[in-house]
Amino acid sequence: MKLLLDENVPRKLKYRFSPDFEVNTVPEMGWTGVKNGELLNRMRKNDLKILISLDKNMGGQQHLESFQMSLIVFNVKNARYTSLVPLVEKVERIIRRRVAPGVHVVD
Repeated sequence: MKLLLDENVPRKLKYRFSPDFEVNTVPEMGWTGVKNGELLNRMRKNDLKILISLDKNMGGQQHLESFQMSLIVFNVKNARYTSLVPLVEKVERIIRRRVAPGVHVVD
């Protein structure tokens, strides 16, 4: 399963996911600074269905269901790597349950 880590998520978090997941980052894809709507268009063209982000407002701004994509949002007090590592397992569980299009909050 292909995942995309938003540019606001520490890049090295990708290495905490199990090998079952192909994890890319926005900077790796060359999409740094791309606005949310265009980001979703690029994701669709690259067969990326799940975006993992810290942007709690993105779900309300975009119609993810129409893109057939899922947004998984980390609900944390800070964006430090050490705060996010414990949540990777929860994210993996959500995805393995065939995550539906839309917004899913992980805390």
